[in-house]
Amino acid sequence: MADYRNPGVRTVPAAGARADIDQGLRTYMLKVYNLMAAGLAMTGVAAYLLYSLSVTVEPTAYQVRPDLYLTDLGYTVFVSPLKWVLMLAPLAMVFFLSFRVHKMSVAAAQTTFWIYATMVGLSLATIFLVYTQESITQVFFITAASFGALSLWGYTTKRDISAWGSFLFMGVIGLVIAMVVNIFLASPALTFAISAIGVLVFAGLTAYDTQQIKEMYYEGDGSAVMGRKAVMGALRLYLDFLNMFLFMLQLFGNRE
Repeated sequence: MADYRNPGVRTVPAAGARADIDQGLRTYMLKVYNLMAAGLAMTGVAAYLLYSLSVTVEPTAYQVRPDLYLTDLGYTVFVSPLKWVLMLAPLAMVFFLSFRVHKMSVAAAQTTFWIYATMVGLSLATIFLVYTQESITQVFFITAASFGALSLWGYTTKRDISAWGSFLFMGVIGLVIAMVVNIFLASPALTFAISAIGVLVFAGLTAYDTQQIKEMYYEGDGSAVMGRKAVMGALRLYLDFLNMFLFMLQLFGNRE
């Protein structure tokens, strides 16, 4: 901060204070990444468990592939009207968390995030019916490597990329509109374009959100404020990773 009593002099934090701030920032960012990774793990476990309980090789009335059938649970969650509950519940939960997090305790915010991540996993169990498990694994690791590089760049760059925010937000809105339109058109070309643009948009958001989360850190925050910021930071990066993964899966995944 400038010393306005002497414009020619800038105050610089003492070495010890600077070290404390840097250590605090590293601890804060590590918590964000740990929460995000735990959320992704819960999503993956929930998705695979529901898929495993929903399919069988024993013939039933609900055949999905020549060698695969749905159990009664599988029919209920993948075919019956309950599937809309599984699809829409995570959307309601993320809005609830976003608008209420500032009034929650840290424990309540983290618990809500875990519930949300689990619900997302249940809604994504169908990807195991659509894509081979090998391609899901391969795309996941490609996404993880890309996400890590982009987030590291967003954290370490000295360039101010805050101006990207409005452009990337418009990109997300455009993707949503295009996806709704494509429900009726069912155009393979438009699907490819949406997936390619989606990867680019969420790649940009990964770097942008990382820098914004870093800028949110303030060493004077109490533990409760810091904890809630970490949960919201984890949610933002979780959504960036998840959407980039799903768009890349549409581009590179091998279908059953």
